[in-house]
Amino acid sequence: MTTITLKTRINAPVEEVFDLSRNISFHQKSASQTNETALYGKTSGLINYGESVTWRGKHLGIYLKHTSKITTFERPLKFIDVMTNAHFTYFAHQHLFETSEGGTIMKDILTYKVPFGLLGRVFNNLILKKHLTKFLKQRNFKLKEELEK
Repeated sequence: MTTITLKTRINAPVEEVFDLSRNISFHQKSASQTNETALYGKTSGLINYGESVTWRGKHLGIYLKHTSKITTFERPLKFIDVMTNAHFTYFAHQHLFETSEGGTIMKDILTYKVPFGLLGRVFNNLILKKHLTKFLKQRNFKLKEELEK
């Protein structure tokens, strides 16, 4: 298993950060570098507990699909999306939020496992972990930018 943990301080109320983080339409905008498109399930607006979305995006030069379901939802403190169909053996993204000094600390904990044994682990260590970290950092920058206007 691999875990990526990021913390982002955003000068905005926790409710606003929480809601923009689960906004399907904004995610498509913030992930434009990978041409993310919501294909099925919840395809616009705010995703909620029990809802799923299937994404299509271009990662590392290849178009991939990834379906996630919101399995935990405690507004405005956390939500967790878990992969139900994709190329990972396991994939869960915890989105955590806490009020701090008039703003919000947003914490991402992404835990995943790649298939293909040793070859998959080598690919993860050389390429995939860096790619996913960069993707999350870019998304978080766009959230921060939008909320701090």
